[in-house]
Amino acid sequence: EAPPEARSGRSAALRARMEERLLGARFRYLNQQLYTGSSQDAERLFRADPAAFHLYHRGFERQVRRWPERPVQRIVRYLRRRPVSLVVADFGCGDCTLANSVRNKVHCFDLVPLSPRVTVCDMAKVPLAAESVDVAVFCLALMGTNLQEILGEANRVLKLGGTLMVAEVASRFEDTRAFLKAMTQLGFRTVSK
Repeated sequence: EAPPEARSGRSAALRARMEERLLGARFRYLNQQLYTGSSQDAERLFRADPAAFHLYHRGFERQVRRWPERPVQRIVRYLRRRPVSLVVADFGCGDCTLANSVRNKVHCFDLVPLSPRVTVCDMAKVPLAAESVDVAVFCLALMGTNLQEILGEANRVLKLGGTLMVAEVASRFEDTRAFLKAMTQLGFRTVSK
């Protein structure tokens, strides 16, 4: 029989692996809820269980750590090459990485505040005046079944000639061309993909 220290070490390692698997399963479940429900459903879910939002973001961070590049860093680089006077709306800002990385004024919106900078709201109803921002960003945050309503809200707050930036995993869309066509019908013009 192994000494007690060895049994304790194996037990702790097993417990850690099981906790990681459980975190992964809960993240996948929450992710599925966010993609298959409306933005109003997501708002209700996290209002009822704010701890689930923190768990979701822990799982999200685990996922993106394995990626060769974080999409938010591309958006940061883009904004750093643009005038600091541009006003940005970050829909689904998470921990405010974008706002903390640029000198622009960034309005941060999400369902639960991971930072004091976050305004808690439904992404389909942000508290901004019409035509008040130059850049609207959805970085891995274009979730929900009411995408037309959410993107319509981004269109409402964007100034004429403003920029909408969407960074999303390809599997999010069954047909990327159909998504881009729908974006055109909402009044957007694809500049780059």
